[in-house]
Amino acid sequence: MFEIPFLRPNLVKKERFIANFEKIEETRIYSNYGPLNKRFEKQVINQMFDGTGSAVTVHNATIGLILAISQSKRPQGKYAVMPSFTFAATPLAAEWCGLEPYFLDIEPENWQMNREQLEQTVKLLGDEIAVIVPYATFGTAIDLSVYNKLLEQGIPVVIDAAASFGTITPEEATHFGKGFGGAVVFSFHATKSFGIGEGGLVYSMDQDLIKRIRQAGNFGFSSSRESVIQGLNSKISEYTAAIALATLDQFKAVRGNRKTIYQYYLQELRQAGLLERGWSIQKLQGSVVHQFISILSPGSHSNQEVVELLASNSIEARTYFSPACHQQKQFRSYPHSTLDVTEYIAKHIVSLPLWEELDETIVQRIVKVLGSVGREKTR
Repeated sequence: MFEIPFLRPNLVKKERFIANFEKIEETRIYSNYGPLNKRFEKQVINQMFDGTGSAVTVHNATIGLILAISQSKRPQGKYAVMPSFTFAATPLAAEWCGLEPYFLDIEPENWQMNREQLEQTVKLLGDEIAVIVPYATFGTAIDLSVYNKLLEQGIPVVIDAAASFGTITPEEATHFGKGFGGAVVFSFHATKSFGIGEGGLVYSMDQDLIKRIRQAGNFGFSSSRESVIQGLNSKISEYTAAIALATLDQFKAVRGNRKTIYQYYLQELRQAGLLERGWSIQKLQGSVVHQFISILSPGSHSNQEVVELLASNSIEARTYFSPACHQQKQFRSYPHSTLDVTEYIAKHIVSLPLWEELDETIVQRIVKVLGSVGREKTR
C-alpha cells in the first residue's frame, strides 16, 4: 500500500441520496429511463448547459462512445480518425462499430489532436472517413471550431470528453461542448471528478442524434418494443440516477476543491524551479476539474524512472497514456501519421495524485521528490 495513493475516489455520502432511494421504493421503477434519470438529464441540461441541447445517460462512457459512433458514422466510411494519445476505450469503441482507428499525432503544448495533420488526413482519406473522434485530453476544452467546420462538410464528429464534465471554455465561459452539433461523451466513473461509480452522458445540440442514441441504448426498440435498429442495453438504474442527482448538488464544491489542489501543484512546481529545469505541464484551455495532474519529466529522464522514485517514497503515480494506443498490441496494425510528439510524451508523462483530501503539505512532499530526480534518491 502507498502512503500517498494515486487516486482515492470519494463518492457522495448516502445521507445525500437516501431520500431518492425512498422515492424508488415508492414508484417501484428501477430502470428504463425512469423519473430520477429523466430529472437528472434535465438538471444537467439546465445547470451545466444553460438549457441548451439534449443529453442521454449511459452505463459508461465506452458504451456512450460505441452508441454515438454507431449513430453518427457515415455508412460508406472505413476509418475512425483519432489521436493515438487517448485511452484504449476510444479505439476499442471504433472497433466495436466495425471501423478501423486511424491514429494522428497531438500538438506539443496542449496535447489535443494535431489540427494540421487532421486537415491533411481529411483530404487524403476523403469518403473513407466514417467519423472523427477527437479526445479532450485530460479534461481540457479543445478548440471546437475545426470540428464545427467538419460537421458542416458532412463529416461526423464524436468527442471523447471523458474527463471534461464541468470544464468551462475560456472564450465564452460556458460548459465545454455546449451547442456542439456532434456528440460529446462524458464519463462518470468513480475515478472521475464527477464520479458516481459507473455511468456516463452523451450530449449534443442535435436532438435527433440523442433520440437515436437513446433508442439504440434500449435494444433499438420502437414504441411497440420491436427492435428496429441495431442496439444494446446502455441504461443506468434509478439507483445510479439517485446518486448522480446528489453528486450534481455538491459538484460546485468539488470543482472548487480540485481547483485549489491544482493551484497548490502549480505553486510548488514554480517555487521549486522545476518548470525551469526541463519539467513541463499541459497548456490547458479553459477551467478544468482535474482528475489528476499530468507532468512531463525532463528529456534525459523517462517517466518510469520518475514513477519508481516516487514509489520508493511511498507515492503512487501512473503514466496516462503510456503506452500510447498505437504502441499497444491490439492497435499496432492500424494506419497512422507520424507520431513524434505522441511518442515523446508517452515516454515522459507522469500522472500525479489528486484526490479531494489532498492538502498543501502532501503536494509539497510530492514535488520535493520530483525535485530530486537525477540526484541521489530521497530516503
